[in-house]
Amino acid sequence: MNKGKVYLVGAGPGDPELLTLKAKRLLEEADCVVYDYLAEKNFVRGLRAEVIYVGKQGSDHTLTQDEINDLIVKKALDGMNVVRLKGGDPYIFGRGGEEAEILLENGISFEVVPGISSFYSAPAYGGIPLTHRDFSNSFEVITGHRRSDSDDGEDVNFPEYDPEKTFVFLMGMKNLDHIRQQLIEIRNFPEDIPVGIISWGTRPEQQVITAPLKEIVEEVGKSGIKPPAIIIMGGVVSLRDKLRWFDNRPLFGKKIVVTRTRNQSSVMAAKLSSLGARVIEFPTIEIEPAGDMSKLHEAIDNIGTYDWLVFTSQNGIEIFFRELFSKSMDVRALGSLKIGVIGKATEDELKKYGLRADVVPEKYVQESLLESMVSAGVSGKKILLPCASEAREDLSSGLVNAGAVLNRINIYSAVKPSDIDRDLIEDVKNADMITFASSSTAKNFFEIVPNINGELASIGPVTTETILKLGHKVSVDASVYTIPGLIEAMVEYYKQK
Repeated sequence: MNKGKVYLVGAGPGDPELLTLKAKRLLEEADCVVYDYLAEKNFVRGLRAEVIYVGKQGSDHTLTQDEINDLIVKKALDGMNVVRLKGGDPYIFGRGGEEAEILLENGISFEVVPGISSFYSAPAYGGIPLTHRDFSNSFEVITGHRRSDSDDGEDVNFPEYDPEKTFVFLMGMKNLDHIRQQLIEIRNFPEDIPVGIISWGTRPEQQVITAPLKEIVEEVGKSGIKPPAIIIMGGVVSLRDKLRWFDNRPLFGKKIVVTRTRNQSSVMAAKLSSLGARVIEFPTIEIEPAGDMSKLHEAIDNIGTYDWLVFTSQNGIEIFFRELFSKSMDVRALGSLKIGVIGKATEDELKKYGLRADVVPEKYVQESLLESMVSAGVSGKKILLPCASEAREDLSSGLVNAGAVLNRINIYSAVKPSDIDRDLIEDVKNADMITFASSSTAKNFFEIVPNINGELASIGPVTTETILKLGHKVSVDASVYTIPGLIEAMVEYYKQK
């Protein structure tokens, strides 16, 4: 059997967007991923690879370093391409160099993929530049603890004080009191030199405290801040309040669940993340096209006989045009048809096909769409309505009552996902806010997760009514029935709260 190859990959400090492109590609291509405690868990979800957690957290090891070495060697000798995913950078105060030596001894080829290190990224996210012309023209990075097999006489390699230098200690929280004592008493550091502690830097869980060196241990005790954390000291720490940008965003630190389909959740998740939220993508619906499209195909073949084409969802538009194109037709087949859509998101989806809607109601609900279409004149008009089987009847019955000749065709269903990520359920239960963009997402969610601790946010009155009927309270109700409107409502809610 041919030997596999091992990639020693830096996962970065935690922000998913700080993972390198090469690291992302290698994770997607790997046969086996061996990952650490500090590697963001979302990086290993949904991979085709065998995923093995070796959780090294301080002195608490799931596997010892020797066992980790044996594991990656064995997997490579079995012919697997292995990604050894390490927090930060594999060669900066990690054991990446030792792992590379073991691989070399066993004749296994390897590559190193550098990662963004916490020693500069965490301060940047904490509002503290590592260097600044008014405070620091260099920096020094120090490991804050001794190796476990060191002699009793060995200590941290404490730096000499330099007023124009920034000092960063990694892995030093358990040793903080000793570090303070030695810096003040042995290395003549000023007692009032500013110190910052940054825990879980670059993540929505980030915490930052600052204090003079002489008071930092007591401030840590008061705050309850815990490892993993970095210690940074020097004049640059005084810039924290002025340059703070990451942890003062409106949704910072809030755990928010997105229940939309996997394909639709990415835009919403990205916007929530940009506002500081910790997003948990937990799709509770998936779109299942109708098995029999013969009625839709018949309507498309006779599309010239219709006066109106009406869409009540983005999914309806996508499936309609997919079937239109499958018949070797294009948008020219729609000729002079008028098109009505239920709201802005549906309107934007229609624009992707080079078409503009003739009717977009002020309020993005069926009742408002019905009112707008009746005002536009539908009596005696032939209308095609391709929609979800779960779609309410209000629009259909209203158009018929207004004298329209309606052909409603159910072209898809919003069903409960066949593959539910059970590993996320505890996170979902304990989230701060769960968002619902449709009645279907709410119904399915509470079948999957009946008991929750968080609050609920609804995109509009129809979804809210469904949630209330299910016996749950809605804390955030969007006044504009769109995803941006829902996000804005959450921002305003937490601002007021």
